Amino acid sequence: MNLQQYFPVLLFIVVGSAIGFALIAAGSLIGPHRPDAQKLSPYECGFETFGDARMKFDVRYYLVAILFILFDLEIAFLFPWAIANGAVGMVGFVTAMIFLAILAVGFIYEWKKGALDWE
Repeated sequence: MNLQQYFPVLLFIVVGSAIGFALIAAGSLIGPHRPDAQKLSPYECGFETFGDARMKFDVRYYLVAILFILFDLEIAFLFPWAIANGAVGMVGFVTAMIFLAILAVGFIYEWKKGALDWE
């Protein structure tokens, strides 16, 4: 395996990280530091806070968030397949359809269980 073809990716990561850290450092060094009571006060959607910041959320909130991430990532697996569709042939197509069928069965199961209902 020829590692020289990965050098542009490594260079991109190094330069991007260096620029990011340089901008953060410049902002913290050059930016004004004048905290006052208004800036340091708790802020919640333009209103004063009316509850504890550590209040418990309903489990359904986390479940919907996890399901969104799960299905979003699984859909992201379809992009490489779509790009290489001509190269993978019928075997790749059947494999992608099996993947989509499993994804659809999981989605229907979650829907029937009521995990996606928000009440």
